[in-house]
Amino acid sequence: MVARVSERKTITSEDIDPRHDWQRPLGAPGVMNVDFEERVDFRRLHRYRLARARQALKNSELGALLVFDNNNIRYLTSTAIGEWARDKMCRFAVLAGDGEPHLWDFGSAAAHHRIYAPWLQPICCHAGMVGLRGTVPPDAGLIKRAALEIKAVLDENGVGKMPLGVDVVEPPMLFELQRLGIDVRDGQQTLLDAREIKSRDEIMLLNTAASMVDGVYQMIYEQLKPGVRESDIVARVNKMLYEMGSDDVEAVNAVAGERCSPHPHNFTDRIVRPGDQAFFDIIQAYMGYRTCYYRTFSVGKATPPQHDAYRKAREWMDAAIERVRPGVGTDQIAAVFPKAQEFGFPDEMEAFALQFGHGLGVALHERPIISRLVSFDKPYEIKAGMVFALETYCPATDGRSAARIEEEVVVTDKGCEIITLFPAQELPIANEY
Repeated sequence: MVARVSERKTITSEDIDPRHDWQRPLGAPGVMNVDFEERVDFRRLHRYRLARARQALKNSELGALLVFDNNNIRYLTSTAIGEWARDKMCRFAVLAGDGEPHLWDFGSAAAHHRIYAPWLQPICCHAGMVGLRGTVPPDAGLIKRAALEIKAVLDENGVGKMPLGVDVVEPPMLFELQRLGIDVRDGQQTLLDAREIKSRDEIMLLNTAASMVDGVYQMIYEQLKPGVRESDIVARVNKMLYEMGSDDVEAVNAVAGERCSPHPHNFTDRIVRPGDQAFFDIIQAYMGYRTCYYRTFSVGKATPPQHDAYRKAREWMDAAIERVRPGVGTDQIAAVFPKAQEFGFPDEMEAFALQFGHGLGVALHERPIISRLVSFDKPYEIKAGMVFALETYCPATDGRSAARIEEEVVVTDKGCEIITLFPAQELPIANEY
């Protein structure tokens, strides 16, 4: 069973609301820490995230949160053990009432945290294992043991009879928790409530992550030429980002030529040819904070249909950005996007994510979601401190090319500021001839 936590850490008003001063420029100071200027304060970041989660928990009907998603684990505990853990369901954490977060980590990682993560109480760092996606079957007893330990934390913090919010869960764990009489409910909405407003440290991390991709697009612009494969660009992007300090290159879409329309959302070994239109999406994280950042290029030269498609995609983008400010509804932004039928799709479901907005943070998709599919029926208010990406897509009349643009914006007290700075007002021509 889990031993009692002897003390609580004090949370101050500064922890709950360390917002950016909108009178000052958004910082992207680099990936090193220094003693001669204030950069990211990671302990302040941890206090802020924990305070936001506790407040969201208090605002809900839940007594505790149980999280298996690595992004939520990092948000609550400021721990990470590598991208390999993303789909293993091998780590979990509990935040119960006003108590300290408890973390169950993979084998010796728990011992490592007791030494190197002093913001967590050592007694709250446990070794845990629930079966690695069923490869150890439930009848081995690991899930039952974990459920009993979770129940002990809930009872210790006085919330054992209150609903437990869970983000994602394997069926055997769900069934075991229910067998113990725990009322299991959806905890994702509570955690998304917590994560929607970014502190100044989070904004600085997101801006730094975007600055890394700025540099990557300069490399792509210089190297995108006939004979290079989509997969070659993907390899070079991965190498450059990890050299710059990325901790997770989640995905790189590289789409060229006839593959541009319709958008396949992947990459292949296709060889780039003269006159191709090509677009890229770079999804990576610096200190856990992610980018989603598209740019489109033409290779060597551009045709009138390619220029026209890019111009339309840019007009839709600029119209959306113009509407971003606190108090605006997501329906008002989605209204400037073209209807699915206007760019060749039968309905909004099939066109989903082509004219799109989505929050960014420790996860690729946070609040708000902006789309003609969902935003008219369930509009969401834009708030200062949100960070999100806006994406547009326009197929060309040649039947093969397409333009794809994405900008990341920080919502300020009066409007928004773009943090994706590689030039995109006009169609870039790579290696023009």
